Amino acid sequence: MSFGQGGPQSQWDPWKPQSQQPWNSGGGQSPDWAALAEASEARNKRRRLLLVGGGALATVAIGAAVAVAVVSAGGDDQGNNPASLPSADIPSGSASAPSFAPTSAPPPLDPKDFISSAKKDKAPLSPDTLFPGTQLTMAGTVYKKGPTADTRNCASASGGTLPKALTGNGCTRLIRATYSKDGIAVTVGVAVFDTEAQAAKARSQSNKRSFVKSLSGGGVKPFCESGFCRTTGNSYGRYAYFTNAGFTSGKDVTPEDTAVFKAGNDLAQFTVDQIHRRGQVQASAAADQ
Repeated sequence: MSFGQGGPQSQWDPWKPQSQQPWNSGGGQSPDWAALAEASEARNKRRRLLLVGGGALATVAIGAAVAVAVVSAGGDDQGNNPASLPSADIPSGSASAPSFAPTSAPPPLDPKDFISSAKKDKAPLSPDTLFPGTQLTMAGTVYKKGPTADTRNCASASGGTLPKALTGNGCTRLIRATYSKDGIAVTVGVAVFDTEAQAAKARSQSNKRSFVKSLSGGGVKPFCESGFCRTTGNSYGRYAYFTNAGFTSGKDVTPEDTAVFKAGNDLAQFTVDQIHRRGQVQASAAADQ
């Protein structure tokens, strides 16, 4: 007769702490250890399968959640979408700056080049181009323009030692004009040469006894035909210019007669300015071509 009838048979589970190991109450029989080992092994396999399957499901779930999060982040939030930002060209560190061929503006033309040689000095030349108008104002002083003259015979319009200096260096023309103010008259003469060197040499060969002949008429009384007058001489380009200043009364000029000196200096300055301006006009015309 076996014990334990009348109630449910106890099931022993080694993984459950409250379960009881079945013992055969009859005869002191030993437990079936082989059967117990097989049952335990089967339960261990089943548990490992459950753990592996659960881990795979968890991985799939996490991946799906991340995918949903990524899609959600890129859906409506355009502020974080690089495609919505304005494009800009970012210069490369190796890009070089654009290169340009070296250029330089041509140097300005020198006005003196056009008045230093007859080959380039082609502008019209006459008493009216050198001495235009009817009067001259220099530093507030007004001089009235008188008679003018133009000759190819340079010696005939010069005196003292000047005729030799002019003709000996190839003077081709001598243009004169007279200006006056308050009893003082000045004749300025411009001698024309083919080259700058000729004009400079003629100037260097002139001296205190060299002068252009005074030019009177047209309301200007004769002056500097005798006695002492103040003379000057200089050159610029292919032109040599000289002044002869004195009193229309025939009075001798002394070092104290500053008004006479000023008149001669004013006319000399005006003359060289006119010669230079002649070069400027031709240089400007050549630059525009």
